[in-house]
Amino acid sequence: MSENNLNAILLFTCADQDGIVAKISQFIYNGGGNIIDLDEHVNQNQKFFSIRVVWSMKNFSIPSSQLRDAFDVIGKEFNAHWRIEFSERKMRLAIFVSKYDHCLQEILWRYKMDEYHIEIPLIISNHPDLQKLAEANGIPFHLFPISKENKPDQEAREIALMKENNIDLIVLARYMQVLTPEFIQEYRNNIINIHHSFLPGFVGGNPYKQAYERGVKIIGATSHYVTEELDEGPIIEQDIMRITHKDTIKDLIRKGRDLERTVLARALLYKAEHRIIVDGKRTIVFN
Repeated sequence: MSENNLNAILLFTCADQDGIVAKISQFIYNGGGNIIDLDEHVNQNQKFFSIRVVWSMKNFSIPSSQLRDAFDVIGKEFNAHWRIEFSERKMRLAIFVSKYDHCLQEILWRYKMDEYHIEIPLIISNHPDLQKLAEANGIPFHLFPISKENKPDQEAREIALMKENNIDLIVLARYMQVLTPEFIQEYRNNIINIHHSFLPGFVGGNPYKQAYERGVKIIGATSHYVTEELDEGPIIEQDIMRITHKDTIKDLIRKGRDLERTVLARALLYKAEHRIIVDGKRTIVFN
């Protein structure tokens, strides 16, 4: 890859200790790199340090192919968890959908506007309803009907398809199926979901009706990583909207859809730009 327009992105976490920022900055300076962005955070309760650094590789003395090996000395010195990504590579995305189209529409619109540095080689669904939408956007659509009996076999086929397409990230854009632990393990911290923030207060098939009947004053949406604990994964992004007594159930549903679309879109952007570090049950999102 050409280094002239290439940026390196470091995500680095370890126990808080002296000299981390200095050592990383010195490494970049010694290589002739120019730091474009730097954001750090210390969890005061756990004494846990996190940093995201972006630097230009244009005049860097270490080629990108050797950069990870060269930086590993610092990683081992601080007993850190770290990774280096490169701006030139597009994240490859699989979108899972069922029948609702609003989140998929939002992602495809932003994708068409080139807001995301991603590729979408496939859309997977357990229903045929959104096939025409996928085809209209030139994206292959793969149908995997799911039942209790065939779920393990269908998920195995989905995983095989994604590995064939070198998928990095799965987005559940209102995919109305619970993934098995085996599926989640294959893409740990690389599956993001969206749901309304009434959970667990308003569970079941019609949460907006329940919320309306209770006279809620705020509705919301949450995007999070998928874990084995349903809707309990580390939160990436959230937002809320005020509700009044004038709002009907249809108003709540419409406003809820708007929140789901925008919250998932922001979560995907953070992920595509390598801005997220998972810290146990929490996330650190470098905005």
